[in-house]
Amino acid sequence: MQVFSIAIHGGAGTILKSKMTEALEETYHKGLQEALYAGYTVLQKGGSSVDAVKTAVIHLEDNILFNAGRGSVFTYKGLHEMDASVMDGKTLDAGAVAGVSNIRNPVELAYEIMQHSGHVFLSGADAKEFALKRGIRMENDDYFFSQYRYDQWVAMRDSDGYALDHSLPDAKEKKFGTVGAVACDAYGNVAAATSTGGMTNKKYGRIGDTPLIGAGTYANNKTCAVSCTGHGELFIKAVAAYDVSCLMEYRGMSLEEAAEEVTMKKLVSIGGEGGMIGADAQGNTVMVFNSEGMYRAMKNSRGEEVIAVYKD
Repeated sequence: MQVFSIAIHGGAGTILKSKMTEALEETYHKGLQEALYAGYTVLQKGGSSVDAVKTAVIHLEDNILFNAGRGSVFTYKGLHEMDASVMDGKTLDAGAVAGVSNIRNPVELAYEIMQHSGHVFLSGADAKEFALKRGIRMENDDYFFSQYRYDQWVAMRDSDGYALDHSLPDAKEKKFGTVGAVACDAYGNVAAATSTGGMTNKKYGRIGDTPLIGAGTYANNKTCAVSCTGHGELFIKAVAAYDVSCLMEYRGMSLEEAAEEVTMKKLVSIGGEGGMIGADAQGNTVMVFNSEGMYRAMKNSRGEEVIAVYKD
């Protein structure tokens, strides 16, 4: 019988138990669990892997704790610029969006781009125009306001620096606040989706790996689905998500072997910190990271379930 499964992430980095209160840890745990169960329920009811990953990421985007959707960080100009992507491993269809504001759920826009635009990648104001035509839900700037995120931005807005998610320039913490999901459905089809609010105080319309098919997101039924989280520039240089697929297709590696090779060797060799989640067409999942921690969770039809934050 085909095993179906889902894995999600809510960012990686220097996430230490010593810096986490019990109450905050429980809140993160609850947020991950809600997103995980929402995506898994889609699979359990016979839904597609694409719908499962989209549903899970929407839940993460709606949670102000995570740097995507509602919880997105502030740019240098005090705005929110969000990126997202989705890919269907059965057809290799993909949709991506970069640099949009006021979109409640950027992953929904990425899905609409995949389904109805005739293109793969849209950006900025014109992508927002497409969203309006497709009836994508919008929100005012106030919806995306978080005092915590605002204070982070104020602390560094007069500098030339930027922060990876909610780390401060003088802090030792580095947290990469992308969210994502991968899944394999009951028909053996895989899919991946990723969404982010980018970097605090980012300039020049910077775009990371999240919306780049092959860098932050990739899915192919022949191999696997992958969603990445980390310092985007390095994941772009490594073409990290696609490289996992390539190692499986051309070198015969398993999903676990390929993800370990890219995350623990290739990325480390160029200074790339972060992690990734993956799912193959047999329902196997991986959650691999080279940082101190990664908000992550998985669940499958064999009854296995994991929700974790720190290194084991």
